[in-house]
Order: sequence, then C-alpha cells, then structure tokens
Amino acid sequence: MTHIVSVLVENHFGVLARVSGLFSARGFNIDSLAVGETEDASTSRMTIVVRGDERVLDQIMKQLNKLVDVIRVTDLTKDEKIERELLLIKVTSTAVNRNEIMQIVNTFRGKVVDVSPRSMVVEVTGSKSKVDAMLELLRPFQIKEVVRTGTIALARQSELKTPSKGGSKSVQTAGARKKSVSKKKSK
Repeated sequence: MTHIVSVLVENHFGVLARVSGLFSARGFNIDSLAVGETEDASTSRMTIVVRGDERVLDQIMKQLNKLVDVIRVTDLTKDEKIERELLLIKVTSTAVNRNEIMQIVNTFRGKVVDVSPRSMVVEVTGSKSKVDAMLELLRPFQIKEVVRTGTIALARQSELKTPSKGGSKSVQTAGARKKSVSKKKSK
C-alpha cells in the first residue's frame, strides 16, 4: 500500500539528509519526497510517499519521531486531503502538431509556458493520475525532458489529531512539546 506521510521539521541545515538517511538505513524506498518552507520560516514540511504495510508505516513513524528536528509526523493516507503534483514537460513540436498538443494541454487545464521552433514546455498540476495521463497522451509527440515534484499534500482539517483506529495518525514529538511549554512559560 502507498502511504503519504507529512513531516513538520525545524528548518535547519542537514534535516533533509537525516530524514532521507533514516529511510535508506532501514531499507525503505521513498517513492517521492517534496520539501519546502512553511508559513513559518523556522519550519519546513516534508511530504513523503512510501510503500509498505501498516507495520512498515508504524516503524517509519516511530523512527521519524525519534529525530530531534522533527516536530510532528502525520499519516495522511486515509484522511481527506488536498493532494497535488506539478509536472513540467518538454515535448517536440512543429507548426504541424502544435495545435494538437495545445488541445491536449487545454483538456488537462495545463499551460504552455515556453515555445520554441522545435519544442514546447508544458506545465500541469493535479493528482498523480492526471499527471500520468497527460504524460501518456504527450508520448507520441516525442518527450525531450520531464521533471515532476512528486506528491504534496495537506489534510483538509488543520487540527492536530491524535492516533485513532482507522483514522490519521499524528504524533507530536517530545522536542515540540518542550518548545510549546517553554513558550507558555515565557509569556
């Protein structure tokens, strides 16, 4: 089964290396990893897509929570969530096939972001299946280059959830709890 794990971390040098190192040291393969700064410049959010059963997921979440820079780990797999992927694709185009390519792009609500005499660069955002479908339809036009972000996701509800049967799993680390307590004491 494919799992989407959201990891809120402190925005420090080396955190990404520690998180990805944790996966490789235990023999878990990361299908996709997207990371970026959040609304707070001191934190970043990692969205990690990994395959495995519930046992593998539990092990991953426990190991992530042991890392000092991890603030919160959430399994978004079964939650209502907003899930997107970004694709940039450079495809061979000529005056003859350019309109056909643009029709495909418009069908997927994509955008042509660059045009040259021999190629076009197209951008599309959507679910993994939408991105995959667009790629398949553009293959006959000779794809030159592809870059995609991998999955990014946010739970539709923003409250911190506690572990529950069948629902999402979210755990706040001891380090994050200490910070919360410290902030309250300093007020």
